[in-house]
Amino acid sequence: MTTTLSVENLRVSIPLSAGVLHAVRGISFEVAKGETLCLVGESGCGKSLTSLALMNLLPSRAKRDADRIEFDGTDLLGVGERGMARMRGNSMAMIFQEPMTSLNPAYTIGNQLEEGIRLHKGVSAREARERAVYLLEKVGITAAASRLTQYPHQLSGGLRQRVMIAMALMCGPDLLICDEPTTALDVTIQAQILHLIKDLQREFDMAVILITHDLGVVARVADRVAVMYAGEIIESGDVAEIFSRPTHPYTQGLLNCIPVPGKTRHGERLGTIPGIVPSMIGEMAGCAFANRCSYAQDICQQHVETHTVAPNHAVRCVRAEQVRTVAAGSLA
Repeated sequence: MTTTLSVENLRVSIPLSAGVLHAVRGISFEVAKGETLCLVGESGCGKSLTSLALMNLLPSRAKRDADRIEFDGTDLLGVGERGMARMRGNSMAMIFQEPMTSLNPAYTIGNQLEEGIRLHKGVSAREARERAVYLLEKVGITAAASRLTQYPHQLSGGLRQRVMIAMALMCGPDLLICDEPTTALDVTIQAQILHLIKDLQREFDMAVILITHDLGVVARVADRVAVMYAGEIIESGDVAEIFSRPTHPYTQGLLNCIPVPGKTRHGERLGTIPGIVPSMIGEMAGCAFANRCSYAQDICQQHVETHTVAPNHAVRCVRAEQVRTVAAGSLA
C-alpha cells in the first residue's frame, strides 16, 4: 500500500506560567492510501493537538517539533506557511470537532463551499457551484441547489456536519482528518455520518485519520487504531488485534468500560480506571500510566520503549507479555 502520511517523533509543547506543557510527546505513525487510522483516548490526551499539528494550525504559543512529517512525498517540516496554505483544504482537509461553530454564520453555505475550490483549483463560479451541489447530494442532503443560499443557522446539526464533510471533499484531498465528527449528534445521525465517511473514503480512495474517544466508533470504521494516553501512543495495531488482545493496561481499562452485548449482564457494574491523568507540565519519567496501573512495579519508573508483541501490534509497556497473557485468559 502507498503511504500517504508518515509521522516520526511528533512533539507539541506549550509554554505556561507554571512551566512547559508537553501536550504531544514523541508520537510516530503512518497512514496508507485508502486506510482509516483511529486515534483514540480520553479527553486531554493530545488527539486534537496532533491533528492541528499535522495541518500546522496550532495556537500561536504552541510549538511543533518532529523528526519527520512526510505527506505524499513532501516534507511538511520544510514547507512554509504559504506552502501549507496551498495544501490545506486542497490535498489535505479536516472536519473540525464542532459543526455548530465551524461554519461562518455570516456567509451562505454556497459561499463557504465554493471558496476553497475556486482558490485552489482556479475553477469558474459555475464549476464550483456544480461541484458543491454534487457533493451536497453525495452526503445525503436533499434539494442541494437550494441549500447553497441558506445560512448555517437554518440547518440542523446533522445537516451542518454533512456540509462540513462536503466542504472537506470539494478539492478531492488525499488525506481527510476527522476530529470527533459525531460530537453533539444523536446516535442515529452518528451512525449515518460514520457510514457516509466510509463510503466517501472508498469512492475517493482517501487516507482517513479519525479522532475519537468512542471505542464503538473505532470498532465500526477503523482499519488500524492508535491508543493515546498523556500525549503518547501507548498501543497501536490492527483494530481486530487490539480489540481481541489488548496488551496495555490502559487499553484493557478502556475496553472494560464498554458493555458487551450477550456478555455484560443486566445490572452488572462496568469497569472503571482509577486515578487521574498526571500533569504533563515539565518532564515525565517512565510510564505515564504507572500511577493508575495495577501491574505497575519499580521498573515502570524508568524509560519505556515501544516494542512489537505480534505482527502489526506494538505497545509501550514493560509488563506487556504478562498483561497480554492475562487478557488471553479472560477471553478464553
